[in-house]
Amino acid sequence: MPRLFLLLLAFAGTAAGADAVSLFNGRDLSGWEGDTAVWSVRDGVIRGETSLVHPAFSNTFLIWKDGTLKDFELRLKVRLSSGNSGVQYRSKDLGHWVVAGYQAEIANEPGAAGFLYEEKGRKFLAYLGEAVRIDPRGRREVYARLAEKEQYQGWPYYLPKAWNAYQIVAKGNYLAHYVNGFKTIELIDEESGRRASEGVLALQIHAGLPMTVEFRDISLKRL
Repeated sequence: MPRLFLLLLAFAGTAAGADAVSLFNGRDLSGWEGDTAVWSVRDGVIRGETSLVHPAFSNTFLIWKDGTLKDFELRLKVRLSSGNSGVQYRSKDLGHWVVAGYQAEIANEPGAAGFLYEEKGRKFLAYLGEAVRIDPRGRREVYARLAEKEQYQGWPYYLPKAWNAYQIVAKGNYLAHYVNGFKTIELIDEESGRRASEGVLALQIHAGLPMTVEFRDISLKRL
């Protein structure tokens, strides 16, 4: 394993604290709100599932309703059986289980899990392995490479259709994503009027073909 990855893994492993709180009780969707035709709790995990009978014609979200996120560290585990998903944070609740804002990508395609996308906004903000600065006028600059794309292929970085650990850190205008301890992106967002300093947390069901995604061990530490 490259030395850079070992250093990133060591850093991520020390970030959690005893003051983190669980956002999911393992029994039901208390504290969360979404379309119950696609969201449920089974075997102690949150399950999002669409089918030919209950399709998603547009992206729909399960929204945490017990607070908003400002400066924080979020940890969770996710298993994507099929389709595409994501974790929204510091996002705007637009009503009818629709949100807009920062998203940590969940995908089984090689080299996709963990990039930063802005739902209903500026779209792709940081691709895998990029450290990006967006200046006050919206200009995007890659100021460093965290690792090369080929280093994000397969296990231990990500294992399709298995449980994978995500970590999101946000402090001021600095954002970082980790997957299984590997830092996948970082962003310094300085764009006036478009960066978000606070907003909701939500889990995504993507429109399109039938899909299944599961979440567990969701914990939040405020920074």
